[in-house]
Amino acid sequence: MSGTLPSQDHDDGRAPRWQRLALIGGVVLVAWICLRLFAPILLPFVAAAGIAYFLDPPVAALARLGLGRSAGAAIMLLAMIAATLLFALLLYPLIVAQISLLAGQLPSSIASAQQLASHEMSVLQARLGHGVISQKLQDLVGGQAGAIVSFAGSAARRIIGGGFAIFNILTLLVITPIVAFYLLRDWPVIVARVDSWLPRSYEGVIRAQALEVNRILNAWIRGQAICCLLLALFYAVGLSVIGLNLGLIIGLTAGLLSFIPYVGTIIGAISAVVLAYGQFGTWSGAGLAFGVFAVGQMLNDYVISPRFLGGRVELPAVWVIFSLFAGGETFGFLGIMLAVPVTATIGVLIRFWLHRYLQSPLYLDAPPDHA
Repeated sequence: MSGTLPSQDHDDGRAPRWQRLALIGGVVLVAWICLRLFAPILLPFVAAAGIAYFLDPPVAALARLGLGRSAGAAIMLLAMIAATLLFALLLYPLIVAQISLLAGQLPSSIASAQQLASHEMSVLQARLGHGVISQKLQDLVGGQAGAIVSFAGSAARRIIGGGFAIFNILTLLVITPIVAFYLLRDWPVIVARVDSWLPRSYEGVIRAQALEVNRILNAWIRGQAICCLLLALFYAVGLSVIGLNLGLIIGLTAGLLSFIPYVGTIIGAISAVVLAYGQFGTWSGAGLAFGVFAVGQMLNDYVISPRFLGGRVELPAVWVIFSLFAGGETFGFLGIMLAVPVTATIGVLIRFWLHRYLQSPLYLDAPPDHA
C-alpha cells in the first residue's frame, strides 16, 4: 500500500477527524439520495458509463497509434452497434420461430407436466401403500405442476414481448450511445479532474485503492462476459444438437444469466428437462438435456472460469449473488448494474482496513499483565 493515514489529529493544517468523517458521510448520503430520486432516469447514463469503461482500453490503444479520442470513440461505438445488430438480425428469425413454437407447445407441456406429476404420485403411493397419499393431494400436485408450467410460459411471453419496454428501450437506444460517446471522448479528462479533487494528504492511498478496484472490475467484467458468451454458445448448440425445439432460446438465456453464479445453469437445466420430457415423452430425452447443462457447468468450473477469471477476481460467488439480489430489490435493474462495482469497492475497502487493523496496536498489543 502506498501512503499512510494519520492515526490522530494534529495541528498541522489538516482537517479534524470529525470533519473528514462528516465529509465522507455527507458524500455517501447525497449519493444515496440521488439514486433514490433519479433511479428511473439513470439507467441509460449508467449503461453508457459501463460501455465507456469497457471500451476505454481499445480507444486508448487507438489514441496511442495517433488516432484522436473522438474518432476512436466513434469507431469503437459503431463497431459495437454493428456487431449487436448483426447478431440480432442473424438470430431474429430463429428466435421468432421458437417463440411461436413455445406458444403452440405450451398447452401440451402443461398437460404433460400434470400427467407426469400424477404418475409420480401414483408410483409413490403404490410403494408407500394406499391411504398414505390422499386423492386430494394427488389432484393438488397435478394441478400445481400444470400451473407452474403455465406461469413459466406466460412469464416468458411477457418478458419476450414486453420486458424491454420496462427499461424504455427507445431511451436506451437513443441516449446511451450519445452519452457513451462523450464519456469515451472525455474519459482521460474526467479521470484527471476527479484525481485533482483528491485530498493531497491521502491521494496515494485513495489512488492505490482505486487502482485495485479497477483491476478487480476489469478482470470480472471482461472475464465474466467471455464466460457468459461461451456458455450461451455451448448450451444453445448442445440443446439444438439433442433436438430440443426451444434449445436456442433456453441455451442463450441460461448462458447470459450465468453472470449470477449457478443461477443461469439451474434455471436453464430445470426448463430444459421439463420441456425435453414434454417433447420426447421419455426420461432419456430429459437426461440428455440435463447432461448438456452438467457438462457445461463442469467446463465452466474447470476450464472456462479458471482461464478467463482465475484468482484475479476477489469476489466470492456468495457476495456476488447477494449484491445482485440486494441491488435489484433496492433499485431494480439499475441496482443490478451497480451491484458488482459497489461490491468490488466495498471489498477493497474492507481488505484495506483489515490490513491496517492487523498491523495496529489494537490487534498486536499484548494484554496487560495483572500479576
